[in-house]
Amino acid sequence: MSRISTRGFAVASATAVTAVGAVMGVAQGSVAQPNDAEATADDSILLADLPAGQQADVQTSAMTQQASVQAIAADTTARKSAEETARKQAAKDAVAKQQAAQDAADQAKADKEAKEAKDRAEAETKAATGSSVDAGTFTQQSSYTVGEVQAIARQIVPAGQFQCFSNIVDHESTWNYQAVNASSGAYGLVQAYPGSKMSSAGADWRTNPATQIKWGLNYMNDRYDSPCGAWDYWQANGSY
Repeated sequence: MSRISTRGFAVASATAVTAVGAVMGVAQGSVAQPNDAEATADDSILLADLPAGQQADVQTSAMTQQASVQAIAADTTARKSAEETARKQAAKDAVAKQQAAQDAADQAKADKEAKEAKDRAEAETKAATGSSVDAGTFTQQSSYTVGEVQAIARQIVPAGQFQCFSNIVDHESTWNYQAVNASSGAYGLVQAYPGSKMSSAGADWRTNPATQIKWGLNYMNDRYDSPCGAWDYWQANGSY
């Protein structure tokens, strides 16, 4: 270099960068601030003092440096944005996972409560319509009066269902455990057809009213849910 020293060139480069920044600052409405390069009195030179080729090199170096700084800043911003987006998504996923677990727990609890309620309802229905008295617990007699048959029925049929059961027996056999339908051959208190079906409740179905009552109660429960359900059907159809 003919006119400036190496140090002078460095200062010139710094001055050029500052000049470029100042020009850009003016364009953006800011005021350039003095720096150490401008404060160097003895060795500082102006960009205009450099040959044209060196001026271009200084300007290119300054622009390259500025572009590098901007690229780093943009990369940092993009990285922070990506990290923030990932953090928010992770938080959303965690909340969704927690909600799904809570929903599953709530559903399991609801299913359990529903099953318990169903079991209780079935137990209550069975208690209301079924019988805990075995027909075999009654001592068999050679014959029975209507009052005796009704007394046995009261012990087998649940109290809340007895009147409905009695209404059906009144119409079917008038409480005659040996009643036979001349037309169909239906037999007994509840007029089972054929009468032999009552053998499922006991082999003594022909002569034991307790066996007939037990079978009739089971039949009404199975087919109509209860004696009262059977009586409702009987009233609508004249038979059951």
